[in-house]
Amino acid sequence: MKTTPPPKLAPAQYLQQAEAIAAAQGDPAVRSIERVAVIGAGTMGGGIAMSFANAGFAVTLMDVDAAALARGQARIKDSYLLTVSKGKLSLEEATRRWSLISPATHFSAVANADLVVEAVFEDMAVKQAVFAELDQWCRPDAILTSNTSRLDINRLAQTVRQPERVLGLHFFSPAQVMRLVEVVRGQLSAPDVLATAMAISRQLGKSPVMVGVCDGFVGNRMLSPYLREVGFLLEEGASPADVDAALKGFGMAMGPLTVSDMAGLDIPWAARKRNAADRDPAVRYSHLADRLCELGRFGVKTGAGYYRYEPQQREPVPDPFVDALIVECAERAGIQRGPVSDTLIVERTIYALINEAARLIEERIVERASDVDVIYVRGYGFPAALGGPVYHADSLGLDRVCSRIREFRDLHGRLWEPAPLLLQLAASGSRLSDVCHPMA
Repeated sequence: MKTTPPPKLAPAQYLQQAEAIAAAQGDPAVRSIERVAVIGAGTMGGGIAMSFANAGFAVTLMDVDAAALARGQARIKDSYLLTVSKGKLSLEEATRRWSLISPATHFSAVANADLVVEAVFEDMAVKQAVFAELDQWCRPDAILTSNTSRLDINRLAQTVRQPERVLGLHFFSPAQVMRLVEVVRGQLSAPDVLATAMAISRQLGKSPVMVGVCDGFVGNRMLSPYLREVGFLLEEGASPADVDAALKGFGMAMGPLTVSDMAGLDIPWAARKRNAADRDPAVRYSHLADRLCELGRFGVKTGAGYYRYEPQQREPVPDPFVDALIVECAERAGIQRGPVSDTLIVERTIYALINEAARLIEERIVERASDVDVIYVRGYGFPAALGGPVYHADSLGLDRVCSRIREFRDLHGRLWEPAPLLLQLAASGSRLSDVCHPMA
């Protein structure tokens, strides 16, 4: 077996360089953005509006539901006041930022916006309806963006008369805090529109990475096999606390099940239901997450998910009901449960991330392999000390990674088929983090 040479840079240097390259501005001229509008006053819309206000932009926060708009305004105000109470912001500055956000309940209020960010419910029909309204009310040169976390930007672009002005701006929750923004390039997105989106993201203090269109883009597409393995490991004998502890021990900022509860189990459930018709019934599938959602357990917001939560608390409490549900799902799937080691938990989840990353790189959903690492460190809590999934794979040695993935394939079937790019690079002794090619 050939051994992959160690990466050339220390993890911190590598990430710093990768982030700088990912955010580099190309040749197209960057447009001047002065007036910004955010459509949808939910948690994400409010956080995005705060991100712009924090950077000094005047923002119109628009929602056709006046009650939802009022709730959104209240959340924003409470968030600013909480920051003041912690001594991180003066009351005067918080008031100034709050005053930059103007409420509206009709699309006419965004007619003069230079940039619009749609942040409504994650449903294609709902988003298409919003874009149809924006096409009627906005200037023909306004940049129209969607905060979708996985839907097809190209389909959204077909809703408007100038599809070249449409792209994705995928912020991460809470948007006013998280640094990552996936800038999603549609097939027809104009170069100056993309350059402006990258530049404006940097003005917000974010780490933008340009990605191509596929289900889940980069971050959430990689998250799918990661969480797939979490579900399987639970059925095979691990508890939610075991999985979270093992991955926190590896260095993840939070365990995957705690994160899932915080983010809300209903959103990925909707995506699974959308894709159910394409799922091969012969391939293993864990029904645990679906069962939790069918029972109304969507995480922190409903007081129960993989864990339970006391009123007004976000601290996860292990729940015997979930333990029993896991055993039931395992029995129905014919799985014999037994001890699951921390090492196996880490390998099954992290190697799944690495394998999917290699597929994304091979499909040219990113321009550089290192872009994956920026996304996972800045948006998904991957330990910066390890450089990211791609850098970590190189550090382990791609021959070792491929060998273990083959073992998982032999044990668990074709879901673990090694990515061709991984096999190719391992055979040649090359590094995954060195791969760089134009996006498709």
